[in-house]
Amino acid sequence: MPQGTRIEHDLLGEKEVPADAYYGVHTVRAVENFAITGSAIAQFPDLIASLAAVKEAAATANLELGLLAPDLAEAIITACQEIGRGRHSDQFVVDPVQGGAGTSTNMNANEVIANRALEILGHPRGSYEVIHPLDHVNLGQSTNDVYPTAVRLALVTSLRRLVDSQAVLAGTFTAKAAEFGAVLKIGRTQLQDAVPMTLGQEFTTYAVMIEEDRQRLTEAASLLLEANLGGTAIGTGINGHPRYAELACAHLTRISGEPVRPAGDFIEATQDCGAFVQLSGVLKRVAVKLSKTCNDLRLISSGPTAGLGEIVLPPVQAGSSIMPGKVNPVIPEVVNQVAFEVIGNDLTVTMAAEAGQLQLNAFEPVIAYSLLRSLTHLRAACDTLATRCIPGITANREHLHDSVHRSIGLVTALAPHIGYTASTTLAGQALATGRTIKDLAAEAGLLTVDQLDTILRPENLTGHPSRNTVAVPP
Repeated sequence: MPQGTRIEHDLLGEKEVPADAYYGVHTVRAVENFAITGSAIAQFPDLIASLAAVKEAAATANLELGLLAPDLAEAIITACQEIGRGRHSDQFVVDPVQGGAGTSTNMNANEVIANRALEILGHPRGSYEVIHPLDHVNLGQSTNDVYPTAVRLALVTSLRRLVDSQAVLAGTFTAKAAEFGAVLKIGRTQLQDAVPMTLGQEFTTYAVMIEEDRQRLTEAASLLLEANLGGTAIGTGINGHPRYAELACAHLTRISGEPVRPAGDFIEATQDCGAFVQLSGVLKRVAVKLSKTCNDLRLISSGPTAGLGEIVLPPVQAGSSIMPGKVNPVIPEVVNQVAFEVIGNDLTVTMAAEAGQLQLNAFEPVIAYSLLRSLTHLRAACDTLATRCIPGITANREHLHDSVHRSIGLVTALAPHIGYTASTTLAGQALATGRTIKDLAAEAGLLTVDQLDTILRPENLTGHPSRNTVAVPP
């Protein structure tokens, strides 16, 4: 045996394992077999912590049921708690995209926990006659209930962080809306002048959209907290104690702080990926709306002289290697790209969920990989937008003022008083001559100056229609 290795055995035979590794033979084979993403499951700390929480809950339940000796259970629990605190993360080395419905991830966890528990008890790594990765760490379990439960818990943890980041982002939009509350601008439909509004109203809508999505994500989290833990292979609970599922979920709730509950039908829960599809759809919704918001920011900041130029985004870096002085909207652009990725991930989740067969979906690893990346990247996008862009936005107030008073969109406010036909004629004259709607209407004697001043008062232009009625003599 070469120096620095140990020999372990599995059903395929012998395999060299690094002597100082907590992982074992099953993990080594998985690393060789699945060199797909160039990364390891350690890139998702929430998944590692969730795996440790599930294994700790299982060991505690088995101890309580008298199925696991106290000294072995305590060592396993201690190892799990260390992993849950972030220790030994470098030992979780299997690729997140893997064949086997997550077996390699489960075995990686079983082996790390077993070898660390052996070390705690004073035994060398690989002494599986004392603590075995399967007989003890995986007691009463299957990959088919451990892996999806850990994935669900990891998704909820990551989802909570995204929701928190969305709250901060919504707050930055709300603060900016208050700052811009009295700044008039022209609203647009189909990129054409519509009717006046305030820049504050425009920014308020972005905060409202984010808050709506936060609610939808919270709803999706509830669906994820139904676990098939205790269902073992296909949901029948074979090789499991009758009380194990109830106890394991109760301990997992205590350990994780999340209200994990046993599924109503374990066979259904083992094969059903509906909660993943639901979450993916909500994440796509978040991405689409966030990208639309960033499209708006790029559009109304376009220029600075040949575009709309209504707002100015904070300059964060030089924009061109050939055009001096150019500054690009790079923060909204990077958020757009995250959105494109999330939308693509949704298709991956959809196809993987649809491809499940009979009592198990073998493609949950790519579902987990896609969803965890979407959650992680959306959170980073929200944080970036909230810190590097929104607070530094300024309004081009003079330009906005001029564009409102030049816009033919003002004629819409006059239509209830002078009629649609007269308003259309007035709009055409304004467009042809470049004169304002107000001046032309007064000159034509359609309304008095005082009446025009009242009708075109900012609060009458941007408030609720019921507040826009002005008494005009026939």
